[in-house]
Amino acid sequence: MPHCTMMHLKFGLVLGATIAWVSFAGAQSLPSTNPDELPQLRPGVVAGYIPRDKLIDSLALLPPPPETGSEAQASDDAARRAAITIRETARWKLAARDADYTSPKSVEAFACTIGITISPTATPHLNMLLKRTLVDAGLATYKAKIKYNRTRPFVAANDNTTCYPTDEEKLRKDGSYPSGHSAYGWAWALILAEMVPDKADAIIQRGFQFGQNRIICGVHWQSDVNAGRVVAAAVVAQLHTNADFKAQFGAAQKEVQAALANNPTPDCALEHEVTAR
Repeated sequence: MPHCTMMHLKFGLVLGATIAWVSFAGAQSLPSTNPDELPQLRPGVVAGYIPRDKLIDSLALLPPPPETGSEAQASDDAARRAAITIRETARWKLAARDADYTSPKSVEAFACTIGITISPTATPHLNMLLKRTLVDAGLATYKAKIKYNRTRPFVAANDNTTCYPTDEEKLRKDGSYPSGHSAYGWAWALILAEMVPDKADAIIQRGFQFGQNRIICGVHWQSDVNAGRVVAAAVVAQLHTNADFKAQFGAAQKEVQAALANNPTPDCALEHEVTAR
């Protein structure tokens, strides 16, 4: 074999081995989609991407909640009264579904908006990204929650009618400001709007709806929801500096692109009923 041909062959083998190694290393660097392989806050709850002691400081970020008798509190009261008229409608049912953050199906909140099935089997990286960012955004609200310990609307009004009675006893002891649900719902909206830019408007609208559903539920004031969105925006900015988040975001985006072509559309009857109102 000529010397130059031998050199080309050796170079090709080395280059091929190098590419294979880099591809393998890149694949290995992706965060796991198996909850058993990840840190857990408690059994079944996977830790977020950001260590808790490094999370955004909501107490430093937010002003205090509205004071009793203030114009801001009057605005919160008016929003609550308006929300009462929505009880027992399709929107009330959607708000109840959005309220259950412990369900494995909680990650499906934006499935109909995007038009794909979201699950550990259909979209494992997206499923895990949503679970972990829920924790990041939700926990980031707690410095302010603990400090202000604001009374929830249904407690202040001595009204036991919330959209999700299962949580009522727990929420009586949990500060209302800022809203953790609104924080992670808005974080999801910002992340997914970036991931699926062609559907960004609808995704942002659904994220806004997700937060407003907490007022409809009777468990948060409007100012709680607004503050939760502020925390969410800061958390999402922080997540973009995290290597694991960025790697999983890329993998999830590829899953979504594939799912839009092949994934069966989820059951969206309730969303359609809300839209039809």
